[in-house]
Amino acid sequence: MKEERTEIKNVTIYSIGDSTMADKPNPKVNPERGWCQILPSFLNDRVTLENHAVNGRSTRSFITEKRWQKVHNKLKKGDYVFIQFGHNDQKEKSPKRYTNPNTAYRNNLIKFINETQEKEANPVLFTSIVRRNFNSDSTLVDTHGNYPLQVRLIAKEYNIPLIDLQYLTEKLEESYGVEASKKLHLHYAPNEISYYPKGKIDNTHLSILGATEVTKLAIKELKEKIKPFHNFLK
Repeated sequence: MKEERTEIKNVTIYSIGDSTMADKPNPKVNPERGWCQILPSFLNDRVTLENHAVNGRSTRSFITEKRWQKVHNKLKKGDYVFIQFGHNDQKEKSPKRYTNPNTAYRNNLIKFINETQEKEANPVLFTSIVRRNFNSDSTLVDTHGNYPLQVRLIAKEYNIPLIDLQYLTEKLEESYGVEASKKLHLHYAPNEISYYPKGKIDNTHLSILGATEVTKLAIKELKEKIKPFHNFLK
């Protein structure tokens, strides 16, 4: 008797979020990467990634600029929406981006969830990746406040898969240590590379190594928390 196999249909993953996810220009010379820019290299031909994450966007600006509407219009049954915001929602001096974590931020995430599920697609929540922020005692210090907490609470309340990248990247940064963790980000002396002739110190955004490490962490969690996901990997 032949074993019956469940047919795996092709799906699209839509990623929505900020610069830590986004595709970066000039990849041949630019060392910066968003982690979703790396993700397609791990995926097979059963899944397509459309990376709609954009530098500087919060849940507020992603909605007001109609970027979410563009994604929502495309969604079909079985697709996935990867949702990761927080870095820019917390910028109080930028009223077009800032959201209160306990009200507007929460409500915007719930909007993404509800409207994704209305299309019979699958929302997946991600907490923000950590910033490399060690104190004088070499202890990694949080910079995200209540934003990751709200993501965790919503995931539990709405029974949505949660990939806790804040926690996972905290462990990653600490495993590398104060000095070696610079390699996960953009630390260059003047004239070290042509793309940053004046040098660069950026503890938020990711190098190729950093983005690859974050992608591997995300994939491991996705395989564990979303049963069909292994069907989409090389």
